[in-house]
Amino acid sequence: MKELTRAEEEIMQVLWDLKNAFVKDIIEQLPEPKPAYNTVSTIVRILQQKGFVGHEAFGKSHQYHPLISKEEYTKTFMKSFVGKYFSGSYQQMVSFFTKEDNLSLKELEALLKELKKDKS
Repeated sequence: MKELTRAEEEIMQVLWDLKNAFVKDIIEQLPEPKPAYNTVSTIVRILQQKGFVGHEAFGKSHQYHPLISKEEYTKTFMKSFVGKYFSGSYQQMVSFFTKEDNLSLKELEALLKELKKDKS
């Protein structure tokens, strides 16, 4: 699975939230300053080519929907991220964020609990 650019990810976040959307619906959900209609339309078509988005035609307009779940993308992205920046070690990643973000003991325990839950 290909990694998303920042702009593509922003569009996908909207589609994951809305489930189905026309380009105008996507634009409404984006922060100011709003991008041009053609810009969003182009990004959505790129996402289609990459296999992230499908569509249903309604006359001349298209309603778009995600083909990849947010969870599936997150899992793939995190695996790649940990591989690139932490030599594939989730322990190194957690250690890094514990030091950098000053995670509290409570937050660390919650994280460990969540990881154990995912393993079962």
